[in-house]
Amino acid sequence: MLSKSQISFIKSLHQKKYRRENGLFIVEGIKSIKEFIQSSYQIHSIFYSSEQHNLLPKLAANINLFEVNNAELAKISTLQTPQGFLALVKFQENKKLNIKDLDGQFTLVLDGVQDPGNMGTIIRTADWFGFKNIICSEDTVEAYNPKTVQATMGSLARVNVYYENLSSLLDEVKIPVYGALLDGESIYKTKWKREGLVILGNEGKGITEEIIKKISYPVTIPRIGQAESLNVAVSAAIFCTEIVRDSK
Repeated sequence: MLSKSQISFIKSLHQKKYRRENGLFIVEGIKSIKEFIQSSYQIHSIFYSSEQHNLLPKLAANINLFEVNNAELAKISTLQTPQGFLALVKFQENKKLNIKDLDGQFTLVLDGVQDPGNMGTIIRTADWFGFKNIICSEDTVEAYNPKTVQATMGSLARVNVYYENLSSLLDEVKIPVYGALLDGESIYKTKWKREGLVILGNEGKGITEEIIKKISYPVTIPRIGQAESLNVAVSAAIFCTEIVRDSK
């Protein structure tokens, strides 16, 4: 049985401030938790429903295990319908971007993406297509937001997400810089280099003017119908598809 202080502590991690203070974030669902167990992340605690204890994998001795009832799980979960398992996972604060590691590959760059669902879907898409890194502007939604983590379906365990001052970063890199813009070459005619950064902008405002100035290759996804805009996560999937297809 969980104490009031335990419940209060876990619920505090629903908020970014307390995630940062404690260096912990929440992962829910046994499939996603298993992905983190098998990764370089460290698992702090796992809370599991007594009804589903048989699904627990073999765990390291330093992981705290707590059997809880459904009412307790509902109190600490970020989901309307809890999935039977909730884990507290430690931040990877020591991960630093090495610009040289960007050479020879393509990397998605997010400029001010705000929706956690979009963020999570982009991380999952990057994982599907084999993109190892995502670089975010400092005002992009937090990768450890519970809604983001949930939307990644475990892919966050494999994709490195960095937060950087994009303007300074783009001044340093030597590889091609592509950007998703309304005015640009059709993505279906673009000849991709062997490496590069692909910048995607905010859901409503797009890429900021300061960053647009640093784009070498503006690329557009041609509009055939009448939709006003294209979801940024969908755009990311189209860019990943074309880059991978062109490299085959």
